[in-house]
Amino acid sequence: MSNLTASPPESAVALRAAAPLTLPPYRLNLMRGGFLLMAVGLAVVKWPLLLHAASLPAIEGATLCILTAVSLLAFLGLRYPIAMLPILMFEVLWKVLWFAIVALPHLIANDLDAPTESLLFSVLFVIPIIAVTPWDFVWKRFVRARGERWTRVR
Repeated sequence: MSNLTASPPESAVALRAAAPLTLPPYRLNLMRGGFLLMAVGLAVVKWPLLLHAASLPAIEGATLCILTAVSLLAFLGLRYPIAMLPILMFEVLWKVLWFAIVALPHLIANDLDAPTESLLFSVLFVIPIIAVTPWDFVWKRFVRARGERWTRVR
């Protein structure tokens, strides 16, 4: 009889289970491209408006500040793409929700006004973000993985 077994030793299985999830360099760099698109795009479009934020209506000023913060976090995503992955997820989720709930009914009814059409154009820049987001990794890390404890260990 042979000493070889069909399954790996238990210690190897335990090490694999304890190993943090990671991505290959090409996927990290694709994510960095998405972060760069977000960061630069928002910086070019939104940062100049900050000079006049005090004169905007409250909700527009808040939106401007939120998107400016997202751009700053996207710049941070260039260095830490896995840690900033929720920023990519946030970008995709709010734009897909807006498209499905706001824009799509107007498109179906064929009554898209100019402001909605303009926003729809900018929202479509989410397509590259969807393409570079590692959805299999998102699934493993945020859906399938065990959550963090709610209570302290005794």
